[in-house]
Amino acid sequence: MGKKLKNSGLIGLGVVAGIAVSLQFSAMAQKPVEPPLPLEELRQLADVFGLIKSDYVEPVEDKKLLTEAISGMVASLDPHSAYLDKKAYAELREGSQGKFVGLGIEIGQSEDGYIKIVAPIEDSPAWRAGIKSGDLISRLDNSPVKGMSLDESVKKMRGEPHSKVSLTVLRKGEAEPLVFNITREEIHQKSVKGKLVEPGYAWLRISQFQEPTVDDMAAKIVELYKQDPNIKGLVLDLRNDPGGVLQGAIGVAAAFLPKDAAIVSTNGQLPDQKQIFYGRPEYYALRSDSDALARLPAAVKQVKMVVLVNTGSASASEIVAGALQDYKRADIIGTQTFGKGSVQTIRQLTADTAVKLTTARYYTPNGRSIQAKGITPDVPVDENADGDGLNALRTREADLAKHLSNDRDQEASKNKRDELEEQLRIVAMEKNRKPLEYGSGEDFQLSQALNHLKGLPVQLAKPETTVVQVDTALKKDLAKK
Repeated sequence: MGKKLKNSGLIGLGVVAGIAVSLQFSAMAQKPVEPPLPLEELRQLADVFGLIKSDYVEPVEDKKLLTEAISGMVASLDPHSAYLDKKAYAELREGSQGKFVGLGIEIGQSEDGYIKIVAPIEDSPAWRAGIKSGDLISRLDNSPVKGMSLDESVKKMRGEPHSKVSLTVLRKGEAEPLVFNITREEIHQKSVKGKLVEPGYAWLRISQFQEPTVDDMAAKIVELYKQDPNIKGLVLDLRNDPGGVLQGAIGVAAAFLPKDAAIVSTNGQLPDQKQIFYGRPEYYALRSDSDALARLPAAVKQVKMVVLVNTGSASASEIVAGALQDYKRADIIGTQTFGKGSVQTIRQLTADTAVKLTTARYYTPNGRSIQAKGITPDVPVDENADGDGLNALRTREADLAKHLSNDRDQEASKNKRDELEEQLRIVAMEKNRKPLEYGSGEDFQLSQALNHLKGLPVQLAKPETTVVQVDTALKKDLAKK
């Protein structure tokens, strides 16, 4: 299975789960009637604070203690609520705007522990320096990358504008490592890709929902229809899309649905969280007064569609897939999605800090809650011809500690992962499968989606191998060793 890719410098917007963010950078909303403060518990908090200050082995700063107390209080609610300090808040804002300060490379983990360059972003510092797809980063500022996580490497490549970072690169065909000294710049990332994969059939990929996504998607669709005005089928690829801004999801769904269609509804404690969002500019336009969808060709409302999803499709991705599925506008192909059906609202506390708070659950147009459940594909298709690989074993919302329950459905089981599943993961990794490039000729799910659009047979997902069978095989193998 393909490694989950990351952008060097783009850490916000939920690497694992994604977030459907309501862009309300405002002061904390107050309820009309405030409940009385729990004075006894607050006294205990003050007592603990005092004990730490007086008895702890080393002095601790007041600010650190209080910040950690706030962070722990918010984080205890659910996996997606968080206190955002100055750095985290800045990163989230940058990520939602589709820009960051870094080198401009898309990276993945290679099989031998190095950082693999998937692709440099065009006209980025890395692109201008001569970094190429397939290069392997062995050192960052003379620090070996072996044993370093993708998150750690991303943080090392981020930094202040005009600061420099040194990359030691291994390149096929070069006898000696290459050293690149690259100056960091603000990178503007496109979250939308698209191309004609064959005559009459288009592929449109959204890797993340950002503020520019609706405009970028509209521009890409117009470009595709200029290349081929008679497109017969469109594949909307949302695999491994972790989510993003709610308005982006509304605009993407609205592009393919009837005018003014209800896209998603939310329900929470506050009145402004009990809403229905429609496919109108006031619900999705963020970057200009004009309506980006107004310039789309009329044919896009009727073109035959497939939506590709997998376990990495979360939050805003599930809003789009759920809406298109409810209206029977597109067939959903792939594997069960992540299952994140909650909305996080950003409430600004100071000029530099904020709280990301879960304020509502969201529901598809037919009233389905996706929370801890996900979108079930109409046509289940594994990631590879010989099975779903690691995709079937990836963490989903229902596996996260303290996840929000589904209020419209009884959760059958919450956490089934155990030591045997880790053994399954090892077995799958031993296949050493080449990282998958979405949209390429080796993309099995895309080829099956095209078959579906053409009315040709589709290779459906294989039945899951039972844990008992695999466990027995592992025991036999271990006994031989």
